Amino acid sequence: MTALAPVLGVLAGLIGALDTIPYLRDVLRGSTRPHRGTWLIWSALAVVVCLSQWADGASWSLIMMLTQAVFTTAVFGVAISRGQGGVTTTELMLVAVAAAGVGGWLLLDEPVVATVCVVAADLIAAAMMMPKTYRDPTSETLVTYVFASISGALAAGAVGAVDAALLIYPIYYCLANGALAVLIQHRRTVLGSHISRSSAQERS
Repeated sequence: MTALAPVLGVLAGLIGALDTIPYLRDVLRGSTRPHRGTWLIWSALAVVVCLSQWADGASWSLIMMLTQAVFTTAVFGVAISRGQGGVTTTELMLVAVAAAGVGGWLLLDEPVVATVCVVAADLIAAAMMMPKTYRDPTSETLVTYVFASISGALAAGAVGAVDAALLIYPIYYCLANGALAVLIQHRRTVLGSHISRSSAQERS
């Protein structure tokens, strides 16, 4: 473990906590409308990640996972009354995939199995919110995904060793949130350009 691991771990946890504050603020204001099914899955999976990473010996990198579990659950809590979308059979099946990962870890002592299952389910959960985000990119809080990506990168650095079992999730978390941030910004730019052209045509 490198000497920077504690610093990176604490920073990852701090940014992981701070990135949710603007999201919760925007949900309460009504400008952000989270997908209930997506955040239900993300909150359940966050707990699975904590268990699997802890079982595999994570230390400082675990701080980000813990803060993610707490604050993701908080977002799901407010999404129940202020979000959109429901819980379908498919979404419940994804939660079952994560549960199967935990079962594999308990029976086989292979936490990497749980982590891989979590990543797969997390990817599908992210895909579930894509149509909404594509149509209305202002319904998501951009800065939350930017900071979450940074938090994932810091958590990967906090691992302090080349350990695939511990690196899979924080690296995935960094890339997935970075991709969501790029999508939101791109769609805002495209829609903004369309609105500007339409306004110019109306004035002419």
